[in-house]
Amino acid sequence: MEERRALVRTALGAQPGERILDVGCGPGYYAADLAATVGADGLVVGVDSSPEMLTLAQSRCAGLPNVEFRKGDAAAPPAAEGEFDAALSVQVMEYVTDPTAALEAIGRCLVPGGRLVVWDTDWATLSWHSRDPGRMERVLRVFDEHLAHPSLPRTLAPRLRVAGFSDVRFTCHTAATSELSADTVPGPLVGLVSSFVSGRGGISPDEATAWAAEQHALAESGEAFFACTQFCFTATRT
Repeated sequence: MEERRALVRTALGAQPGERILDVGCGPGYYAADLAATVGADGLVVGVDSSPEMLTLAQSRCAGLPNVEFRKGDAAAPPAAEGEFDAALSVQVMEYVTDPTAALEAIGRCLVPGGRLVVWDTDWATLSWHSRDPGRMERVLRVFDEHLAHPSLPRTLAPRLRVAGFSDVRFTCHTAATSELSADTVPGPLVGLVSSFVSGRGGISPDEATAWAAEQHALAESGEAFFACTQFCFTATRT
């Protein structure tokens, strides 16, 4: 996760004095990271629809006078037109019903020439080892239901252009690991997957628990394998 944050910060290229909008800020990692970069003359505003996430973000950024948080969602960020120099949205757009409209709304919050970074995963690229591949396939198929667009990166470039952005570019980054630590993608994902699929799509609570237990056992024995491809898009408001 730290590597991803570094890649996003590099792609964003924040400068001292800039105003940055973090759409779907979650627990505030990027806000805390960017606060030092923009400095006392800059501002980082995090937006999230979850009160729980906002509470965590406020706690993480306590004492940072150039950081603030607002309740809202990606479809209608609580920001004035042209209020920000740059924006980022990490692992958010794939949950949004209409990403094109959300990107257009974010664009309105940017000054002309303002920069946007969007990071999302094509979950169809996921390769995840299990001794029970049939169960793994069923678990992942059901887990896809928690996303509005499991393979959003495939259509994100044209969506950005339709939403009023130019100079659209993207790079891909592979998340690959044999560990389940909190700083890896599958670390926190195992619990989320198990909780979501339990009782859905014919997967019983016992089966969901057994799936998660197997992943932990594979990690402990050095047999775990997880890989997926994530995409970092950059664009400029026209």
